[in-house]
Amino acid sequence: MPETLENIVNSSPRSRRDRHHVIKAWIALILWLIVIAIESTTYLSSENTSRFLYPVLHFLFGINYAAFEPWHHFLRKCGHVFGYGLLSILLFRAWRETLPTIRGENWRFRWASIAVLGTALVASLDEWHQSFLPSRTGTVRDVVLDTCAGIAAQLLVFLFLRQRTVRPSK
Repeated sequence: MPETLENIVNSSPRSRRDRHHVIKAWIALILWLIVIAIESTTYLSSENTSRFLYPVLHFLFGINYAAFEPWHHFLRKCGHVFGYGLLSILLFRAWRETLPTIRGENWRFRWASIAVLGTALVASLDEWHQSFLPSRTGTVRDVVLDTCAGIAAQLLVFLFLRQRTVRPSK
């Protein structure tokens, strides 16, 4: 149903602002999902990332190739933790904006649960996709790592929002 001028005039500025927040939250999430999809391609396989990471680490720290391999593996797993932790936070934000509460709470277990489940789903689909690419490997270990990163991100969100609301007044 198209929005009429009467509906726009009679709607409160708060409801229009809320819709704007919902759209912004979902756009940020979709953009990050696109980044994850790009990272899942052959272009960012281990072989290809080593082509630019090794020269950088060799130049900065003088690392030889034998010492580079464990660092390369570590950096790639850190990328998983960062990427899926951020995905979980963006999922939380999108669902918090979409499913608001009457009391105006800033954290609900429901939003965090949906965010973790969404993170696990995206991680599973990502690894499943990678299992079809010759230069990539899809592993259950990475799904577990990504899901744990999502859970850790939700714990950080909970602690951060709890600290913001329980600040002592001076």
